[in-house]
Formats: sequence, structure tokens, C-alpha cells
Amino acid sequence: MPRIAATEAAATAPPRPGPDTGPGPRPRPAATLALTSAATAVALMIYTAPMVTLPLTAASLGTPLSAQAWLLNGTPLGLAALLLVAGSLADDYGRRRIFLAGTTALGITTALGALATSTWLFTLARVAQGAASAAILASSLGLIVHAFPTARGRVRATGVWGAFVSGGIAVGPLLAGGLAELDWRLTYAVLGAAALVLAAFGGRSLTESKAPRGGRPDLAGALAFGLALVAVLAALTLGREGWLRPSIGVLMAAAAVLTSLFVLVERRTAVPMIDLGLLRRPAFLASLAGGLFTGLAVIGLFSFLPALLQQTLGMSAMATAWLFLLWSGVSFLVALQARRLAGRVTPRHQLALGFVLHSVGVLAMLGAVPAGSWPRLLPGLVVAGAGSGLLNAALPLLSVESVPAERAAMGSGANQTARYIGSSAGVALTIAVATSAGPAASSGSPAALVNGSNTILVLSAALGLLAALIVPALRERPPRGTGRRR
Repeated sequence: MPRIAATEAAATAPPRPGPDTGPGPRPRPAATLALTSAATAVALMIYTAPMVTLPLTAASLGTPLSAQAWLLNGTPLGLAALLLVAGSLADDYGRRRIFLAGTTALGITTALGALATSTWLFTLARVAQGAASAAILASSLGLIVHAFPTARGRVRATGVWGAFVSGGIAVGPLLAGGLAELDWRLTYAVLGAAALVLAAFGGRSLTESKAPRGGRPDLAGALAFGLALVAVLAALTLGREGWLRPSIGVLMAAAAVLTSLFVLVERRTAVPMIDLGLLRRPAFLASLAGGLFTGLAVIGLFSFLPALLQQTLGMSAMATAWLFLLWSGVSFLVALQARRLAGRVTPRHQLALGFVLHSVGVLAMLGAVPAGSWPRLLPGLVVAGAGSGLLNAALPLLSVESVPAERAAMGSGANQTARYIGSSAGVALTIAVATSAGPAASSGSPAALVNGSNTILVLSAALGLLAALIVPALRERPPRGTGRRR
């Protein structure tokens, strides 16, 4: 790898511990990493569970094809709307407190999801699960940064945490596919119980950390931001039924007004939820762009691919779960080993490489569905899995390195917000494209899905390559007159 300019090294160097490392019980690094990683894995298992059971869940709830995107988008809607809020609250009022509230709420709302009897009740439960998961994901990295103050320890810890993101994505569909043979609802009962167990252990093992800034919480900013995201994501999900409908225009206009209101509030409040000055930092922008395109290109495709294979190739939920495991299992292993790249490859370049590998892997899967051959998917799943592993390892590290140490949870929340905005848009776009090809498109028949399968693969690959160009371009510029060049 060519040498890295000193200005970039300074921009991406791990921040020093912030003022949240004052008096109080010393953190227990091993216990902190184990609990935050396990809770993150459970949250991702809950997130991915419907991917392989979508046809069964839709049939049980009587969900028409036009509304099936809601079954997948409920959780990312809750995540995107509250991640930034949760991160800000965790930094100001206690990361342990927010983490425990999130794990407890996740257990309760997941159990409620198992009892849902209609599409909208299940979707509401999924939105609540996303909100609870937001508290877990945002506070986890804040707890890790506090427990691992050294650069070496932080690289290792964020790599392990990122690997558990991949691990949760891997195990969730496998568990759901196995239990679906009995009842698809059992998955949510089991995972809800697991979340409550982790909440109990967290209460005994985690130590509190926070970086109070004084002043009142930014409730106005949180409300404006949350409602803006809800409007955007609702418009994206409804848009697949027709982008020119008046309701879509109203939702997008509302989102624009609420976003403007959010910016105004953040500029005037003494304790903003997010420091808008961070948007001038290339590393912070790279973190946001990396999260957004991971959602658009990667999560958008792989959220729908298992259901696509079931409906076109006649595969069972368990069979698609095993295929999904190949992709996510490789992702887990690569993320776990990605720490070996530290010092030789910057997080931005690691992201770029991850996006390129994803695109290459996805393009290698072209033609598999029309040919009716699932073995043709295998090489592409391995390559795309390696790319996903690099993304999952680099994103958490970049998200905490791109902000002051005392705002680590907020940085994580901002990155994850971009990721799940992208995933919601990606899922809606993927389903819309997959069901828009051929004369039978309006019915979502297998023939229409076969025709659209190559299109969604090309779309995902194109988005990945675009991200591979954008993220490296967001780098710190050397001061004028220094003569430093890359």
C-alpha cells in the first residue's frame, strides 16, 4: 500500500479518551465487548429473521405483495429514526443506561411481534424493535470506546464488534429458517428471551460512562429529525406502488420542511444532537457515505434475495438460509481478521475495497436465477461476503474515529442512521425493480421476478462501484503551501 499522507493519518488517528473517563468503577473490557457484541448480534438476528420467512410470514398475516416491503422495512425505519437520537442521549445521559433500556425493550417488543395477527401490528412491532435496536447499536460503540482507550485495543474491539454484526446477519436467517418448519413465530419468541437475558447480565457487568455537556436535551431536534426520517422512509416504501401519487409528494415535502427545521434547531440550541460542523470533516462524511451505500447496495439486495430464490427456484426457507450463511459466514470471518490491515490500509480504502469485492461478487451471480441454477450463486456469494466483512469491520472504526472521543456514541448513531436509511431505500428499490420486469410484473409472479433478477444484481453492483469511487475521494486536504501530495 502506498504511504499515507501525514494529514490523513492525523485525521484518522484514534481519538484520545474524552472526559467520560473520570472517577467511578473501572470498565471491564472483556465483559463489555462480550455483552455489546452479543446484544448487537441478537439485534441483527431479529433484523434479518424475516428475510428467509417473508413468504410464510406474508401468507400467515395475509400481506399482499404491495405491502410486503413493510415487513422488511419496519425495523430499519425504527433504527434510522432513532439511532442518532439514541447516540446523543447515550453520550449525555449514560451509555450503560441506554444500552440496558434498549436490550429490555428489544426483548419485550420482539415477543410482541410473535403475537401479531395482522400486517400492521407486525410492522408496528418491527418498528419498535428497530427503535430498541437503535439504543443498543449506538450505545455499544460508546461503551467500547470507553473500555478500550488505546488505539490498538480499539481497533481489535471494533473489529470483533463488526464481526458480530456479520455473525448476527449469518445466524438470524438460519435460526428463522430452522424454526419456520415448526412456526415462524417461534424465532421471535426465542430472540426476545435472549435479549432479556442479555439485559440481566448487562445490569451486573457493565459500568456507566457518559460525557455530559450540560443543558437540556435536544428534544425539538430529536422530534424534527425523527419525523423527517419517518416521512422519507414511508415515501420510499410506498413509492414502489407509484412515485407520482399525491401521498408521496406530501411525504417528501414534509421531510424537506422537517429537515430544514432540524438544521435550524441544531444551529440555535446550546446542546445540539449533532454538531453540524462535523459535516465539514471528510472522515465524518466518508463514514456517512460508507453507511449509506452499504445499506443501498448490500443490505438492499441481500434483504430480498432469499425471498427471490424461494419464489423463483422453489427453494425452502432453510435452503435459502444455508445459502445466506455462506455469504454472511464469510463476512464474519473476514471482519474478524480485518484488524490485521490496521496501519497498512486506512478505513476509507478498506471500505472502497469492500465495495469493489461486493460488486464483483454480485456480477458473478448474473444469470443464475434465469438458468434455475443455485450452485452458480456460490462463487459470487463468497466474494461478496468477503467485501461485506471488510465493510462491517471498517464502518464502526471510522464512525468513532471521525468524531471526538466523548461523542463516540453519536458518531456511531450517525453512521448507523445513514446505513439504515440506505437499507430502507435499498429494499424498496430492489423490490420495485425486481417486480417491474415483464408482463406479469403487477402480480409479482415468479416469471416477473426471474426477469428482474439480473437487473437488481446489476443495480447493486453499480451502487457498490459508485461508493468505491466516492469514499476514497473524501480525504483530508493538506494545508496550502506544504507541497504534500499523495
